[in-house]
Amino acid sequence: MSAERFEFQAEVKQLLELMIHSLYSNRDVFLRELISNSSDALDRVRFAGLTNSDLLPDEPLRIDLHMDPESRLLSVSDNGIGMSREELVENIGTIARSGTGEFLKALEESSKQELSAELIGQFGVGFYAAFMVADQVSVVSRKAGQDVATRWTSSGSGSFEVEEADRSAAGTSVELQLKSVEGDGADYTSEGLLRDIVKRYSDFVAYPIHLEIEGAERSSSDPLNSMKAIWARSSDEVTEEEYGEFYKHIAHDWNEPLLHITSRIEGNFEARALLYLPSVAPFDLYHREMAHRGIQLYVKRIFIMDECRELMPEYLRFVKGVVDAEDLSLNVSREMLQRDVQIDTIRNHLVKKVIESLAALMEDDSEKYREFWAQFGPVMKEGLLDPTEKRDRLLKLLLCESTLEESGPTSLAEAVERMPDDQEVIYYLTGPSKEQLASSPHLEACKARGIEVLLFTDHVDEVWLEQEPPEYAGKKFQSVLKGSIDLGGQEEQPKQDDPDSDEEGFKELLGCLRAGVQDQVKEVRLSSRLTSSPACLVLDEGDLSPQILELLRRAGQDVPETKPILEVNPSHPLLAKLRDVCEADRSDPRIAEYAMLLYGQALLAEGRPLTDPASFGHGLSELMLRAL
Repeated sequence: MSAERFEFQAEVKQLLELMIHSLYSNRDVFLRELISNSSDALDRVRFAGLTNSDLLPDEPLRIDLHMDPESRLLSVSDNGIGMSREELVENIGTIARSGTGEFLKALEESSKQELSAELIGQFGVGFYAAFMVADQVSVVSRKAGQDVATRWTSSGSGSFEVEEADRSAAGTSVELQLKSVEGDGADYTSEGLLRDIVKRYSDFVAYPIHLEIEGAERSSSDPLNSMKAIWARSSDEVTEEEYGEFYKHIAHDWNEPLLHITSRIEGNFEARALLYLPSVAPFDLYHREMAHRGIQLYVKRIFIMDECRELMPEYLRFVKGVVDAEDLSLNVSREMLQRDVQIDTIRNHLVKKVIESLAALMEDDSEKYREFWAQFGPVMKEGLLDPTEKRDRLLKLLLCESTLEESGPTSLAEAVERMPDDQEVIYYLTGPSKEQLASSPHLEACKARGIEVLLFTDHVDEVWLEQEPPEYAGKKFQSVLKGSIDLGGQEEQPKQDDPDSDEEGFKELLGCLRAGVQDQVKEVRLSSRLTSSPACLVLDEGDLSPQILELLRRAGQDVPETKPILEVNPSHPLLAKLRDVCEADRSDPRIAEYAMLLYGQALLAEGRPLTDPASFGHGLSELMLRAL
């Protein structure tokens, strides 16, 4: 059967162009990625063999490197699960599930505009790194359980060919026609270099990696790697470099991990765990539908699954690592995991260890913890939505912006410590950004009194703060956007002996203003939270915020229309003049006109869209004309 030619997807073409012409110095990583892919394939056939032994190869599972110095050929072969013709085309030709598009986008946004190991690993495009060292790459693969093999070939020039091939057993071989050595470049036909790369990057791979050299008098029967399960070794026997390389192997992330956590569970059953917290959020962190490389599950060092979601809650889905349980069944299924008491116990133990490690990091290295929170804080706060989660331990880890802390985000503990003794609540405000919230009129009275307000700017904040009023250190959270506020027991009230501030003195004006905006607001009242702005919008205690209402609408839910309350500042000169106009003539049309302008101004101050921009613009134009 003749070869069939395909064009690469546009994004893959662009990626290959970058790989081929890359000036990236550490090209050794191509071999680590190919060996890692082979290791994954062996894991999968081992797992498939638990339920169908016919899929297991006759020979022991292994990875073979074959090097021909004279022809400058290097191949990486395994007897793993293999790929069908369709999978070859789909996985490395047209769709590029690996995150190619996101990789290119991140590269465009990079200030250096150059390839890096961190970018390549973060977006899972490691296979394409082979084109940094090869003029042509050929993949021959036969899927376990099938008789037909397929060859995939490309020079990276924009197309690839697929044809039938011969392969005596299931598995995959990747053959590289190596580029010629230029200058002081690395020669990947060197036995010493290959041994060094495998030892440095892949020593912990669970399967033997053998090297065969064409034309050599004899090939070593000893594997190049030690195959020691790193999680089963004592922590004082493992170097930081080894922990780092193992993380890169299981996570396919070439950034250094933030920290690693080792743990052992003993008692009625035994399990070991080696967990990692990444330093950089993966591109697919918020893509729940995508498969993540999370917690790998082993039973007695036999690989079971690549991502055991039952071992970690959703809000900790960024945690990577390995759990090796001694007493689980090798035939454990997803359904069994969801009901297994041991899994629940392991999960609770792991979550506790992660939370404790983060708390220790927060105390010992606040700057490093801030970097972590900047990457993963919004995800961590998803845990506050879970009614079964222990909220207190998550609230202790929370960081947020503040009206009093300019150097960076603050913790709740720090905010409570700064509070006046008579302050009984934690004031907060939610919105799209710190800059927008910092200029909100709702903060004026708090700023005037030196009272701290915490600023929450993530979408999830709207939900967990609304869901059920949280409490920290015996103090409830109070939105400065809702209800009437009591600033430390000294609520600002109009002075009874001052007719200009007397609520009775504004009673008629409030009624007239209410008539002018009755379709937009439920009430017009004097404000205790404004000092310089003429008006603001607030909500009743039980009302949902506009952001929550919008989220519900986007989710297709029917939500009742709620109207805000328009609060006006009795000390503002505009209100005094409007009161004079009202006393002279309650039917003066300017009152209704100004009421709509005040309402529109309050909307804009919150960053919300005007309900009738044309009408607001017309009213503003008329006002300016009269002022000239």
